[in-house]
Amino acid sequence: MKKYCLAAALSMACLAPAAQADTLLGLYVGVDGWKADNEGSFSYKGNAPQNFNFDDETFVSYYAALEHPVPLVPNIKLRYTELELTGSTRLDKTFSFNGSDYVVGTTVNSVSDLTHIDYTFYYEIFDNDLISIDLGVNAKQFDGEILVKGTTQQGGADYTETVEFSGFVPLVYGRAEAGLPFTGLSVFFEGSFVAIDDSKVQDYQMGIAWEFIDNLAIDVAVKAGYRSMTLELDDVDDINTNIDASGPFAGIQVHF
Repeated sequence: MKKYCLAAALSMACLAPAAQADTLLGLYVGVDGWKADNEGSFSYKGNAPQNFNFDDETFVSYYAALEHPVPLVPNIKLRYTELELTGSTRLDKTFSFNGSDYVVGTTVNSVSDLTHIDYTFYYEIFDNDLISIDLGVNAKQFDGEILVKGTTQQGGADYTETVEFSGFVPLVYGRAEAGLPFTGLSVFFEGSFVAIDDSKVQDYQMGIAWEFIDNLAIDVAVKAGYRSMTLELDDVDDINTNIDASGPFAGIQVHF
């Protein structure tokens, strides 16, 4: 998935030489480091969910966005977010996963790979040097797996079950940014949200950015803030999750 996203970003970058500042094309590429505090539960095929004590981890997110002046055609943004959670729990009740029943009183370990790609299509509703507002739609594509290892009732020894899953989750997207004149500083909010039946997904970040290079050829900004992601997935390829990952982030963005 990472290779796919980077390839897409490089393909978009090939279009940059045709741009004349922002009058024709604008290309944004960036990378963020995200220190997340993780918690939650998961289950498979309608079995009772099990809470896990997930480790706090640092994840990386890459993105590329292409903006253009063509009427009615949305701008596009691709984002790859690493989200591989490692955790464990001591069972106080039987936990069933993929046909295996894990023994009460034993410790079960898990690696839950919820890494995904966001495909965002949006319009610039308002855009000038002081205020910008974007609205659109977003789809998160999951192509991951969940691994569970522990002592099972069937074998009485450590046994590993692995389930792969994939699917798309559609969301509503919005972004707003307000700049402080003559400073290069701005504050921003960006997020995607959906609540359908028993599924609830939200992914937002807010913070401050400082554009320390600003000329006709290239703009470079550093940014820092807070990112929060809630993944309450209901029957995505038989997987159900209730995961929260939240914490500070910092990154750099280049605008051609």
